[in-house]
Amino acid sequence: MGAMPEEVNDVIALLDNPHSATIGMRTYTSGLLNGIQTVVVFSRWGKTAAASTVTTLINVYEITELIFTGVAGALNPALKIGDIVVAKRLIQHDMDARPLMPRFEIPLLGMTWFECNSLRIGKAEDAVKLLLEKQHLNDMVGTGILNSFGIATPTLHLGDIASGDQFFATAKQKEALHEALPGILCVEMEGAAVAQVCYEHEVPFTIIRTISDAADEKSHIDFPAFIANVASKYSASIIKHLYDVH
Repeated sequence: MGAMPEEVNDVIALLDNPHSATIGMRTYTSGLLNGIQTVVVFSRWGKTAAASTVTTLINVYEITELIFTGVAGALNPALKIGDIVVAKRLIQHDMDARPLMPRFEIPLLGMTWFECNSLRIGKAEDAVKLLLEKQHLNDMVGTGILNSFGIATPTLHLGDIASGDQFFATAKQKEALHEALPGILCVEMEGAAVAQVCYEHEVPFTIIRTISDAADEKSHIDFPAFIANVASKYSASIIKHLYDVH
């Protein structure tokens, strides 16, 4: 699954014998990637859209594993544009059923965090490290493009991601979430919903995010250009290497 259509298009290009079907206003493209039957889809933005898409993948396509790639805003100041975060845990930062239950707790599940499988985290880590090798990164993205976004030596981070139906564009939003969840690395709009559906269906999942901005009003970036020229290349390379190291 991808968070932007430009990202899934580059992954679809990796498939052998691709064929598509439309279900619930989404196009699911199936094919072989390194001999593995694979389905690629753009989920659209937000938790509901992502959860709906994952449910179709599980019930219609009977997937046995899910990999989600996309962009995110940095919450931790150590993260820079072009860095990559592989999730260890995910939380829905906009879930709040107080006083019926503690803040962030998912109703009926009695849990706040969805944990990723350590083996799959390791495989994702290996795939990202291959991408971030300097020469490979220059070949994949191009030195000029990297320089235009101030990307010099992007790094890999492993840690917690927060998801919610809210786009972060001010320092006030960022500070409030950091105060409530100080360990969060980045914020996005789908990952924890994907994780919940996969958890409920016992399907292993991997969430990988490219940092596109600082999640505040100081972020000045040509977002469409970043997606098309950086994030999309990241996703295609990571998926290709992830399948290579399966």
